Amino acid sequence: MPLTKEQKQDLITKYGKSATDSGSPEVQIALLTTRINELAPHFDHHVKDHHSRHGLLKMVGKRRKLLEYLQEKSVDRYRKVIQELDLRK
Repeated sequence: MPLTKEQKQDLITKYGKSATDSGSPEVQIALLTTRINELAPHFDHHVKDHHSRHGLLKMVGKRRKLLEYLQEKSVDRYRKVIQELDLRK
């Protein structure tokens, strides 16, 4: 299920620098994480849905690349995003 406009706007205001900042890595990572978390339980019921699994793996790869970029640019921002989204254990 796709994110609603309200959900996207909440994530943008929480992780962005302003209310219209949808391009910063933190916002993109938060949006991808939310979509990944919503799509993951789908595979408990639909084990053979390989097309959606392919899309999920592409989203995970994109999020990983954004996290690597953010880690190179600013370690403090990287650690803050990791902690707030609870991505690493």
